[in-house]
Amino acid sequence: QVQLVESGGGLVQAGGSLRLSCAASGSIFRVTAMAWYRQVPGKQRELVASITTGGSTNYAHSVKDRFTITISKDNLKNTIYLQMNSLTSEDTAVYYCNAFSPSPLPRTSWGQGIQVTVSS
Repeated sequence: QVQLVESGGGLVQAGGSLRLSCAASGSIFRVTAMAWYRQVPGKQRELVASITTGGSTNYAHSVKDRFTITISKDNLKNTIYLQMNSLTSEDTAVYYCNAFSPSPLPRTSWGQGIQVTVSS
């Protein structure tokens, strides 16, 4: 079992910045990748950015060059961060942290979600 706790959301003006954090605890030794997704009402949840425990990253086209995902690891927890710059109203969503563990069976864990609101 992997537990995920997100923090750092809130209200920000367009053009501003926010930093989201997600702390993963529990069976983190099984986790090979973590990611941020976001969802707005009436739309599917979409991938924002992902990072492997080795540091390889992937970004949605809409956030590339504005958002940066990083990972910090220690024996007790993995923490991923999403630095979000040049925010626009299009970035308003609930952001979810995700962790993937391929073994013993593929498993995806989700955080509770955190609101990010960008005012124009």
